[in-house]
Amino acid sequence: MSHRDAKTPNGRRGHNRPVLDGNADFPAFQPTTSSSLYSRLRCIRRLSLVLIWAFWVCCIQAILIRLPGRLKILMPQLLWKGVCLIMGIRTTVIGKSAGGVRSAKDVRSGQRPVVFVANHCSWLDIIIIGSALPGVFVAKGEVGKWPLIGTASRLGRTIFVSRNRQDTGRELQDMAARLWDGDDIVLFPEGTSSDGSRVLPFLSSFFAVAKPGRLEQAGLPKAPPVLIQPVSVVYDRLEGLPVGRSRRNVFSWYGDMDLAPHLWSFGQWRSMGASLMLHDPINPEDYRSRKELARATFKVVNDGAAELRRGQTDTARS
Repeated sequence: MSHRDAKTPNGRRGHNRPVLDGNADFPAFQPTTSSSLYSRLRCIRRLSLVLIWAFWVCCIQAILIRLPGRLKILMPQLLWKGVCLIMGIRTTVIGKSAGGVRSAKDVRSGQRPVVFVANHCSWLDIIIIGSALPGVFVAKGEVGKWPLIGTASRLGRTIFVSRNRQDTGRELQDMAARLWDGDDIVLFPEGTSSDGSRVLPFLSSFFAVAKPGRLEQAGLPKAPPVLIQPVSVVYDRLEGLPVGRSRRNVFSWYGDMDLAPHLWSFGQWRSMGASLMLHDPINPEDYRSRKELARATFKVVNDGAAELRRGQTDTARS
C-alpha cells in the first residue's frame, strides 16, 4: 500500500516502490499500489502471461481429464506453480504433506486419502495451496458459473457445493467417490473468506465426509477412512518486507469486494510471499463427534496462523 503524501528522504532518488510502514493507518479510500506507468505495465504483462499459460495448460488438461492415469491430478498443480512464478509469489512450505497421488487400488488396499483443512482469506489461497498440494478443491456452486474461472475450475476437477440442504446427500456422494478414486480434498470450513487477521470458527458440516452423521450415512455410499491434515496459510512478505495488519488487504478478498479492482491492484506489486504450514494429521476416529473434530482442527489451524503472523517460524523461503 502506498501513501500519496509520503516524502522522499533528502539526498535520495525518488522511486515508485510502495512505501511500507507496518504501523501506518491509511484511510480506506487510498490506493493499495503506487500509481505509476511501470507498475501498471507490470500488471498487464503478468495478467497476459497468466491467461496464455492457463490457456495452454487447460487445453492439455481437457485431454488428460478424459484419460485414465494420474497426470490429470498433477496438471492443476503445474498450472498454479506457473501462476505463482508469473505473479512473483514465493511460498514457504513448513511441514510435510500427508497426502499424495494415489490410485483407487491404493485406497482399497488400505491407504487413507487426506482431507486438507485450511483457513481462507483470498482467491490466492487456491493458488498457494494448489501449487504445493495435489488435491481437489471444494468450492461454492457460484464459482462454476464464473467466466473463465468456472471453466478452469471444472478442468481442475473441482467439487461444487451449494447451500441447499437438499443437495447435501449428492455432494457428499461426489466427495466420497473422489476419495475412493484416490483423490485428496481441500476444504475451507470457515464457509467464507476473511480479512486475514484471524481465522473464523469452522463449520462442522464441512467435516461430514470425514465423520458422517446418521442422516448422511442413511442410504449413501460410505467414504473411505480419511486423515484430516490442518493447513495454516498466511501472506507474510511484501516487497521483501514483513506484512503488518495494515497491509493484509493487499492479499485478502472478502465481503463484497470486487475481484477485478483487487486483482488489478495486487498485480502491480513486485514481489509477494506466503507461508503454508502443514500440521500433523488428525485421525477423525479419535473424536466422538463432528463438532469436536471441527473445534480441534480449528485450534490447530488458528494457532498455526497466529504463529506465522508473529513470524515465529524459522524456515528458509523456497
